[in-house]
Amino acid sequence: MKHGILIHETIDDVGVAVRDLKVGEEVGIVTLEGQPAGSVVMTQDAPLGHKVAMRNMPIGHTLLKYGRPIGQVVQPISRGNHVHTHNLKTLRWSLEEVAAPQIPVGAHGRAPLPLGGRKPEEMKLWGYRRADGRWGVRNHVIILPIDDISNAAATGVASLIKGTMALPHPYGRLQFGEDLELLFRTLVGTGCNPNVAAAIVIGIEPVWTQRVVDEIAKTGKPVAGFSIERHGDLKTIEMASWKAMEFVQYATELRRELFQVQDLWMSTKCGESDTTSGLAANPTVGRVFERLAGAGATLIFGETTEVTGGEDVIAAQCVNQTVADGFMRFFNDYQALVKSKGVDLLGSQPTEGNIRGGLTTIEEKAMGNIQKMGRCQVVGVLDKAEAPDRPGLHFMDSSSAAAEMVTLCAAAGSVVHYFPTGQGNVIGNPIIPVIKLCGNPLTVSTMAEHIDVDLTGLLRVEINLDEAADKAMDVLEHTINGRFTAAETLRHDEFVLTKLYESA
Repeated sequence: MKHGILIHETIDDVGVAVRDLKVGEEVGIVTLEGQPAGSVVMTQDAPLGHKVAMRNMPIGHTLLKYGRPIGQVVQPISRGNHVHTHNLKTLRWSLEEVAAPQIPVGAHGRAPLPLGGRKPEEMKLWGYRRADGRWGVRNHVIILPIDDISNAAATGVASLIKGTMALPHPYGRLQFGEDLELLFRTLVGTGCNPNVAAAIVIGIEPVWTQRVVDEIAKTGKPVAGFSIERHGDLKTIEMASWKAMEFVQYATELRRELFQVQDLWMSTKCGESDTTSGLAANPTVGRVFERLAGAGATLIFGETTEVTGGEDVIAAQCVNQTVADGFMRFFNDYQALVKSKGVDLLGSQPTEGNIRGGLTTIEEKAMGNIQKMGRCQVVGVLDKAEAPDRPGLHFMDSSSAAAEMVTLCAAAGSVVHYFPTGQGNVIGNPIIPVIKLCGNPLTVSTMAEHIDVDLTGLLRVEINLDEAADKAMDVLEHTINGRFTAAETLRHDEFVLTKLYESA
C-alpha cells in the first residue's frame, strides 16, 4: 500500500493528499516524522494538496488541523471524504464568528528543539562591507525616483549607464501624513540597504529629493540627488548620468570579504501558498531560522493579514509581554479594519490560488504561514519598512501582497529573502535576491525555472526536516556568495511600494 496522506498531528481530523487520490483507493497515512499512522479508504476523489477526512464529522464540528481549530463543518463529512470549501467554513470574519483565542500571559511558546544538521557558523559567507559596518551580498548602483513623474528620467539614466538599475514606481505625489512618511521610509531604506553600493536620487522638486539624499548619505555610501524642475528631463539625465558613471566605476572596484553569520540580515514571506507550504517549504524555513537565530543573525517575518487564527501562537513566542502587546496592537488594528468594511474576504484571504491548492480557511492558512518562524522567540515588532535594532526574529506589520512585503523587508535592511511557495509565486525584487522554496511536486515540475530549492522529498518521506533545512542553507550560502537566484536570472525585479490611503 502506497502512502498518500500526511498528517501534522495525530489528533487532527484531516490529513493532506500528497498526490491525486481516487475514490475506492486505500491510502497509507504517514506523520511528518515519517511514522506510519494507518490507512483510509477514499470515499471521494481528492486532488494533490487537498484535505481528506480521518473520521466522521457532523455539522457544527470544530475541525482540527495542526492540532488546532481551523474551521467549522457545515455539511456532514465521512471518513475518506474530500474536505474543502463545500463542507468547511472559517470561524473568523463570518456571522458565526468566534472569539479570538486567549493569549497566555507570560507564556513564551514551545521550547526549542535540539537542532541537527548543518551549523550556520560553518557557512562561508562573502559580502561587501559598507561604510556603516553593514554587509551586503549584492553591489547595486540604483537610480531612485522620488515620484512617478521622475520615472522617465530615472530609466533614461539606467538605459545609458551600464551597471545601474532604475526603480520606477507609481507614487510620490500629493501623499501626506503617515502615508507620506512610509513613502520616505521605504525610499530611504532602499537606498540605505547594504546591497546598494551607491545611489542616484531623482525627483521633480528639490526639497523632497534632498531629504532622501541626506538620509542615505548617513550610511557613508556615495549618493547624489537631481531635481527636474528648472532643468527638464534631458539636462537631468545628462547630469545624473555623469555621476552614475562615476558611481559604477567606484562600485566595480569593490571586492567581497568574508563575514560572519551574526552579521547577516534576512527575511521571509510566503506566496501562492497551499497545503504543501505548511507541510514542507514553510517548516523548512522555520528550521533554518531556528539555526540562524541561535547563531545571532537578524531575521524578519510578517504578513499581518495572514496570521488570523494563529495570532496567539505568535504572541506566545514573543520574548516578553511588551513585544507581545506590540504585536497584538498591529494585529487588532487589522482585524478592526476588516470588520469596519463588513466584507467576506474569501477569495482574498485565502486567495483563489490558495483555495485551488487546498487551503480552505484563514485559520488553516495562518497555521501554515507561521511555520516559517519555527520555535524562535520574537524579540521585536517593527512598523512597515522599519529596521530592526537587535539580532533575532522580528515581526513586521505588513501586507501579504508578495512584492509589497519583500520591498518593505529590503527597505528594513534585509539583504536576502526566503520565499516559500506552493502554487508557484514568481516575484522577485531588484535589491535583494529572493530564494524560492517549494514542496509541491506539480509546481516543481511545471514551473521548474522559478524554484531554487526542491523540497518534494519531504512529501515523499525521503528526507527529514533537518535534511531539508541543509538543502535550503546550501542554496542560501551560494546565493549570498553571488549565485543568481531563479528570480534574478528571470529578471523579476518587482519594486512595489505600500500605500496606506488615497492621495490628496
